[in-house]
Amino acid sequence: MKKNIAVAGCGHWGKNLVRNLENLGVLCAVAETSEDRLAFLKQSYPEVELYGDYDAMLEDSRVEGVVVATPAVTHYALTKQALLKGKDVMCEKPIALRYRDGEDLVALAGEKERILMMGHILLYHPAVVKLKQMIDAGELGKINYISSNRLNLGKFRTEENILWSFAPHDISVIHHLLNEMPATVSASGGSYLNPDVADVTTSILSFPSGVKSHIFVSWLHPFKEQKLVVVGDKKMALFDDVNREHKLFLYEHKIDWIAREPIPRLEEARAVEIEEKEPLRTECEHFVECIATRAAPLTGGEEGLQVLRILEACQASLENGGKTIALEGEDEIRREKREEAGYFVHETSRVDEPYEIGEGTKIWHFSHVLKNCRIGKKCVLGQNVSVGPNVVIGDNVKIQNNVSVYEGVTLEDDVFCGPSMVFTNVINPRSHWPRKDEFKKTLVRRGASLGANSTILCGTTIGEYGFVGSGALVTKDVPAYALVYGVPAGIRGWMCYCGEKLGLSASPDSEESGECPACHRKYQKTKLTVKDVSG
Repeated sequence: MKKNIAVAGCGHWGKNLVRNLENLGVLCAVAETSEDRLAFLKQSYPEVELYGDYDAMLEDSRVEGVVVATPAVTHYALTKQALLKGKDVMCEKPIALRYRDGEDLVALAGEKERILMMGHILLYHPAVVKLKQMIDAGELGKINYISSNRLNLGKFRTEENILWSFAPHDISVIHHLLNEMPATVSASGGSYLNPDVADVTTSILSFPSGVKSHIFVSWLHPFKEQKLVVVGDKKMALFDDVNREHKLFLYEHKIDWIAREPIPRLEEARAVEIEEKEPLRTECEHFVECIATRAAPLTGGEEGLQVLRILEACQASLENGGKTIALEGEDEIRREKREEAGYFVHETSRVDEPYEIGEGTKIWHFSHVLKNCRIGKKCVLGQNVSVGPNVVIGDNVKIQNNVSVYEGVTLEDDVFCGPSMVFTNVINPRSHWPRKDEFKKTLVRRGASLGANSTILCGTTIGEYGFVGSGALVTKDVPAYALVYGVPAGIRGWMCYCGEKLGLSASPDSEESGECPACHRKYQKTKLTVKDVSG
């Protein structure tokens, strides 16, 4: 078998990954900064190349896949480095500590056509595999609720709280068993050892199907417990990962209704036979197989991203006194933020965190504002408008229906975008050749108007109070106050601040003055430059 896998980090969990990958005959290198661990590795695995520097390991031409087993705070940076070097990656949970960073990694893996796999080990546990089969086959009946406890004394951390340290395991299993995202989450907890680092949390996940899930995690508990209970209307199941003899139990309790009162009829638990195989070995085998076949992993980047989204929502609830967070639509915190800032977002529209929206702005039906956008005061975004990410929009901007304002576009104050007009951000797009690093900037200056169905090629600037006619194709900069239309668009005249056409010549050589027939502002034209000289 090809020795092509490297491990970053050989600490508490990393040493188990090193052991399994070496037993599979695929381990070629390990990066570790601890001198004591390097000495241990040298003695235990003399044929494995050891690196005290992660960057140097990535330069090793033998390395095709990297397993990231370092502290969670480093996952994003190390995974991104490996993907940029063209390596396949298996990253321990969580994929990152921010959803937007997770999105970045998933997108990067797609662009580079690399495997991105999550270390959600419990999805490879024979008990969870069997439990999933039982649920899908309807053996437990309609699922009512799932309860999970993950408790222990230590290992205490300061770079992440208990929610991020323990709960990813339970969230990934519950998400996998139900095959749906929760509609809302809430979380509460307590910090007893270090300020602002939760030691105990209880999270409640409510799913669209009606299932409720409770996750209790603690590293400040007198004994170790790892139990997951699934309650169906036919049978109930217990996954007890601490039990040495059996891991999965089935309870066939019945509920009898006597005199219109529910009376439980208890049955003995029955141990369910499962395959005896180390989950970590199965997980490592899966990663090796995905590298060889280019098949999508069971626990791919998207799976990690969904778990991260739930974690981030739970963290937001934890930081806001247990308030309910909606994963789709508007939750209580977003509603309070909107009401305080004084803007309106229709219930069918979505605004991704983080963002800035000014007072008096209205965002209408089926629109989507992506992360890191800044939208000014008193703007109006019509139906089916898409903005961002990283777009800046000034005050009093009106964007009509069916317009996409792509990354790289800036709209200054008082800009008007007509229905279905088009911005581009790449000159030579190819579906199979990503060019996100080649986006060209487009600037629409104060007061400019862009007519319906017009197209603005990227890299151009529309000058102040410029006027682009309907259906025009703008391929070069438009001077201030210029009226342009046609395919390609050319200068056909000049427009006043108020939107009336001026009597100035479109000739590039003339020098003349004029006055607006409507508002009586005065203008001076010199070749292709027009200035307001009203004083």
